[in-house]
Amino acid sequence: MVHIFARLRALDEWTFDWMFRSTRGLRKSRLAFWLSRSGDGPYYALFALFAAIAAVEGSVLFIQRALLAFAIEIPLFIGLKNLLRRDRPWLRRKVKPVIKPADRFSFPSGHATAAFLFAALVIASFPVWAPIFYGWATLVAISRVALGVHYPSDVLAGAFLGTLIAGLTVAVL
Repeated sequence: MVHIFARLRALDEWTFDWMFRSTRGLRKSRLAFWLSRSGDGPYYALFALFAAIAAVEGSVLFIQRALLAFAIEIPLFIGLKNLLRRDRPWLRRKVKPVIKPADRFSFPSGHATAAFLFAALVIASFPVWAPIFYGWATLVAISRVALGVHYPSDVLAGAFLGTLIAGLTVAVL
């Protein structure tokens, strides 16, 4: 069993190295930075506010779901990070991160968790937006690897966790 985890870690590190090298242009153009920033917390609140002001049908239920889902997501991903304590790539690899993350630990990615949670909630309320929001969430996740602050498995776990929390929230509300 230990051998399997060692091989998975090696694959994750190899994939990180490949993605980090392959996304140099994204870093130079600052596109990765702005994609990552678009996944910061305040932007979720702005979208919900816009939906409410525009009186978009389904916006009240969307906001209720978002409040519940983020109330679950934030302590859960922070708790997992502090429990699992996986160092960020730049602490173990020979890469220089483009941004300074708020914390030391990387698993799961909070940005990927929140982006996929938000995308899934938007899609549950406004299905026509599915391609745009899942595409955006994927780009946020990729940007976190491109910036050198997450391994691919961090963002995959975040995508799974965010989608799961959103699905459970939609099932309840």
